Amino acid sequence: MKQLGAFNKVYFVGIGGIGMSALARFFKFQGKQVAGYDKVETPLTQALIAEGMDLHFEDLGADIPADFQDPEQTLIIYTPAIKELGELTYFKAHSFTILKRAEVLGLLTKTFQGLCVAGTHGKTTTSSLLAYLLTEIEVGCTAFLGGIASNFDSNLVLNAKSPYAVIEADEFDRSFLQLSPFAAIITAADPDHLDIYGSNDAFVEGFRQFTMRIDPKGFCIQKEGLALQSLAPVFTYGINSSTAHYSFSNLRFENGFQVADLRMGTQHFEGFELGLPGIHNAENALGCIALLHCMGFEANSLRSALKSFKGVKRRFEYHLRTPDLVYIDDYAHHPTEINALISSVRSMYPGWPITGIFQPHLFSRTKDFAQDFATSLSQLDALYLLPIYPARELPIPGVSSDWLAEITALPNKSVLQAHEVLTALQKKQKGVILTIGAGDIDRLVGPLTDLLKMQTNHS
Repeated sequence: MKQLGAFNKVYFVGIGGIGMSALARFFKFQGKQVAGYDKVETPLTQALIAEGMDLHFEDLGADIPADFQDPEQTLIIYTPAIKELGELTYFKAHSFTILKRAEVLGLLTKTFQGLCVAGTHGKTTTSSLLAYLLTEIEVGCTAFLGGIASNFDSNLVLNAKSPYAVIEADEFDRSFLQLSPFAAIITAADPDHLDIYGSNDAFVEGFRQFTMRIDPKGFCIQKEGLALQSLAPVFTYGINSSTAHYSFSNLRFENGFQVADLRMGTQHFEGFELGLPGIHNAENALGCIALLHCMGFEANSLRSALKSFKGVKRRFEYHLRTPDLVYIDDYAHHPTEINALISSVRSMYPGWPITGIFQPHLFSRTKDFAQDFATSLSQLDALYLLPIYPARELPIPGVSSDWLAEITALPNKSVLQAHEVLTALQKKQKGVILTIGAGDIDRLVGPLTDLLKMQTNHS
């Protein structure tokens, strides 16, 4: 196969995805001509058009833009989330070089020192924090992120001089097995994507194969308890642990910040202030500290950057904070993530009623983890369930939000359409409101924020 640099044009099938758009921006920065297709127009696709990329939103079939019809000059990158498309059929029939997004990231890990972040939960926040820490200590990196990092206001970080690339190692479709990491952080391996893997054991085996791909001269940083083998040296991290190599203890809130004391081996450092609340975010920060310390950076040099990290859009993102009413939007779409979200909110707002608006993501995930979802959601005080977001799937008979509501042991619950949620919350003036999910629930965030702000102004 030709080197990536041999192509001067790159065409994306599914350009509007968060991971795909980061690659599109990267190739545009490198001076390539970039175009692509996506199903719907979004603020992200509008941003790509404003940055000089040629996008369209209907399947053109064989009528590809003239500039991208030469297979010698044009590289095609696609997302496996798109199963059938006339354009993709055309490219396959005309001898274009066609690569999955993961394959392109794999090739890039061979030109950079790849610092990869894998795990069922916390990938985007951890990789965004790692990129921010490297930037703030003036080492720099190029980073391909699975969300819009608030400190960068982008899903792409560029630094032509740094040897490091921070890359999310996505377990969906076994994509992370395309990567060749120099070092990696593994945050969790709770089974997910069972429509792809088939069983819990096969899912964990995927992570075992990933950790064996890490460069033996690099580092494998993993949350304590995962016990994943690697040819690279393994270092563990955990909260309140006496056995992990790296541990935070005495988590507390001071002046509005989450604060923790750090132990690294036999060394102790007090009072690390963290920009984000929650035990899961303390774990994410700990993984980054562990990796950077293994790479030779002093823990104390990270203090100010840890405090000023603002997180990622749709990850514990505040949209309203008043003395009586708080609104937080979060991407959580797995029971473990929902547990972490609710427990963080309970610790920060003890005694406040919590209303959750949850959009289940995928029929298969809802079916595979139905009882776990029911248990997680029953910790709320009130629940509004939106219809299941299908993404790449067809409906599964009997699997619906109504069914999930039935098995959730919560008296105050209902299944509503998005516009009905706005009506239901018209008089809400006290408590915490959460929007939860990975589908298109983010379209509700703006209207709901406006409604709640109007209500607090009139109260």
